[in-house]
Amino acid sequence: MINIAIMGYGTVGTGVVNVLEKNKELITERVGSDINIKYVLDLRDFPNTPVQDKIIHDFDVLLQDDEIKVVVEVMGGLEPAYTFVKKCLQAGKHVVTSNKALVAQYGADLFHIAKEKQVKFLFEASVGGGIPIIRPLVTSLSADEVEEITGILNGTTNYMMTKMFYEGANYADVLKQAQENGYAEADPTADVQGHDACRKIAILSSVVTGKRVDFEEIHTEGITKISAEDMQYAKTKNMTIKLLATAKKNAFGIKAIVAPFMLQATHPLYSVNDVFNAVFVRGNMLGEAMFYGQGAGELPTASAVVADIVEAAFGADKSMLASWTTEKLALRDNGEVRRTFFVRMKGKRQELESIVKETFRVSEFLSVEGLDEEFAFFTDRMTEEEYATKAKEHSDILSCIRVEM
Repeated sequence: MINIAIMGYGTVGTGVVNVLEKNKELITERVGSDINIKYVLDLRDFPNTPVQDKIIHDFDVLLQDDEIKVVVEVMGGLEPAYTFVKKCLQAGKHVVTSNKALVAQYGADLFHIAKEKQVKFLFEASVGGGIPIIRPLVTSLSADEVEEITGILNGTTNYMMTKMFYEGANYADVLKQAQENGYAEADPTADVQGHDACRKIAILSSVVTGKRVDFEEIHTEGITKISAEDMQYAKTKNMTIKLLATAKKNAFGIKAIVAPFMLQATHPLYSVNDVFNAVFVRGNMLGEAMFYGQGAGELPTASAVVADIVEAAFGADKSMLASWTTEKLALRDNGEVRRTFFVRMKGKRQELESIVKETFRVSEFLSVEGLDEEFAFFTDRMTEEEYATKAKEHSDILSCIRVEM
């Protein structure tokens, strides 16, 4: 029997208990031993539930119990999660987590401790929820140099953008719907400002490079400025708008960004809608591949957590594990990156066309029926810094969205 402890009995913690119970026979067969939940650490009690007799409120109880071989951290946040996880690893216990904030902030330090103590620190559920992506990057693509990872990594914003695109709804209305349906928190800042997706692409970039990518150095924009009008223009070109988290490697280095992008219908991520997530990967040998599924939710996320529990249950063997060093990877300056931009501008095209053409090297003008007091255009490729400099000369710009070619 393998005894485990779960820290946190919220949505994911509840899901982990349910998965272990519902698929008990299957999991036991694959592990070769029963997995027994000995403790559930939480500040609350849960009377009339199957876990009440396992509930503890004192972390030291599980820390000092030598029978606990695997600890599952599904508390969220940085503290006390970091302190608890660190102590568990130092005590020689394997740790499984779904906590993206923890992994993005302290991953390198925790990997170092795990290696020193010959235990495992596993975090599959921290990026793709129920989508397997960490382990495939480490094992299935171990013979490849990964040149690009681009993902729709936040279900809340993808749900909102899908509603805006297909229903013509505005940002405020779709945010309210997302909150009413349980897809968005009362405070949606981490999702709509892109912080959640930023931490996830930092983790994925760290996995494939083996060095620490500092999420605070990734240029990050959210979806709060995207409008129904932007979506109307996208439709005229058979394009859509998605919040992408992307990291690409070329001869000049690695560039990373989180921002809304216009996508052509031929792009693999074009049809990823609603609360679904997807990760597009390009390797120098494999070519292109995509991982698709539910990026959040009680049972999908819990499924990934339990898969890590199964991995940890085999002990500290020679299996390939994701990790990175404390050495920080220098990212390319975002201002140096060349892109095409979609720009909406207030005013009459006839009056401004010659000025705009000269300033932005316009490749194509766009118009939408009913939007008579504005027009839009695509620029030729230029650097982010060049565009920002030119944009300062035009106070009548309504919006700007990057174009993913």
